Amino acid sequence: MLPFNFRYSKPTTAQEAVGIFENVKLGGAVPFYFSGGTELITLGRIGLDYADAVIDLKGIPGYEGAFSHDKYLVIGGGTTLTSISEHPLFPLLSKTVSEIADRTARNKITLAGNICGKIFYREAVLPLLLTDCLVGVFGRDGLSYKPILTVFNQNILLKDGDFVFNILIEKDFATLPYFTQKRRKQWDVGYPLITLAALKKDGEIRMAISGLCPFPFRSSELESVLNEQGPSVEERAERAMGALPSPILDDVEGSSEFRKYVLKNMMADAIRELEGKQDGSESQS
Repeated sequence: MLPFNFRYSKPTTAQEAVGIFENVKLGGAVPFYFSGGTELITLGRIGLDYADAVIDLKGIPGYEGAFSHDKYLVIGGGTTLTSISEHPLFPLLSKTVSEIADRTARNKITLAGNICGKIFYREAVLPLLLTDCLVGVFGRDGLSYKPILTVFNQNILLKDGDFVFNILIEKDFATLPYFTQKRRKQWDVGYPLITLAALKKDGEIRMAISGLCPFPFRSSELESVLNEQGPSVEERAERAMGALPSPILDDVEGSSEFRKYVLKNMMADAIRELEGKQDGSESQS
């Protein structure tokens, strides 16, 4: 049970959802877009989240589901992680989200809910950062498509009242060689220590990381080091440690030094896995 009461609504159009959000704000109350709801329940129980009005987006046509259309893979913001993992239109994303939480939670957690959440891991965004995908954002002026880095750069960058409606990924990314790996303090339980996603496009390795810092990130400086020709795999992984953003997390899941040690080995694994593979070859994980 949540320690507060709220008004619940389930609009049938995106325009109606935005209108309810704005009316609640005008009345001086706190609105909350509800997608999967797991984070509101988890954080609300311990006083770290609150809402006067919950707006359930799952009644909006097109908000859930994934399909192929023209040159894009289209994934609705309300598509659950279980659905994405079991219908792998984009194998790197499917594999990455299949490791988030447990199946019971993945049945409720949605793509938009994960990448817009307050819990800093937000691992579902990692493959998206690698694809230069377009994010369909619905707001007061309707639906518009924006490059991922204008919507997510360490944190979600939406205007108040906007929400992620869907994601468009170019189909070519689904055929690229990829690598994804997750390390926990304990084998299959607890929060992640480090999650890494990588793919190889046009002979270059792209990489995004969660769990190292209090935000997921992709770094062009780090990728530049990883793709240097000449140095050994171990040398590149070691030198890449100098291109990490800060701060590095130091908590009960792992010290900052341990996190960096784990990441260095994961980066070396990713380089070995992707080196020598040609774009268009069978994806690996």
